[in-house]
Amino acid sequence: MPINVDFLIPFLTISFLLAVTPGPSNAFLMAQTFAKGRNAGMQSAAGFAVAGVIHTIFAVLGLSAVLKASPQAYQIVLMMGASYLLYLGVMSIRDSLVVQGEASAVVNNKKGKNVFIQALLTEVLNPKVALFFIAFIPQFVDNSLTTAPAIQMAIFGLLYPIFALPIDLSYVHFGDKIASYFRGHPSAQQWLDRITGLIFIALAVSMLL
Repeated sequence: MPINVDFLIPFLTISFLLAVTPGPSNAFLMAQTFAKGRNAGMQSAAGFAVAGVIHTIFAVLGLSAVLKASPQAYQIVLMMGASYLLYLGVMSIRDSLVVQGEASAVVNNKKGKNVFIQALLTEVLNPKVALFFIAFIPQFVDNSLTTAPAIQMAIFGLLYPIFALPIDLSYVHFGDKIASYFRGHPSAQQWLDRITGLIFIALAVSMLL
């Protein structure tokens, strides 16, 4: 085996606990589902999964270690990620301020638009996620194996987003059930957009803390 199978159960157990515990990514998923529907939530979950693959590649290549070694690089990526979340929040609140006669047209035009890219960028531009990968994954590398440590890191790193995806989709399903009670009412949709915007802004602030 290319990895130590004795490490697999502990890895999957910790991964499950990390994925199921409410956090910034879960809040993002719920917010997108509230504002734009189940399809947008599913696209967001897919975006996070692909971002996990990208972070794995960065960790294996040593690029994520640059963020750990360089406070300046860390701060630059951090500000980019927080600024992007702030932008999404402001745009969501702006859309909620459209007069009710135009609200349905705005929602239809924006429903699910670029949601995958938004989730992908939000996760990739979060240096805390990069540091998580280089702190968490190497703990399961067995140096006694003939398999190169980089390959072991790649395997565990790819297992994490694959394992987390169904859990993320369950959050989407739960969020869609809640939002379904409010859909069809323009004023309620506007409030969902405002709540979504506030969630994005809160995530931007929390990223900087």
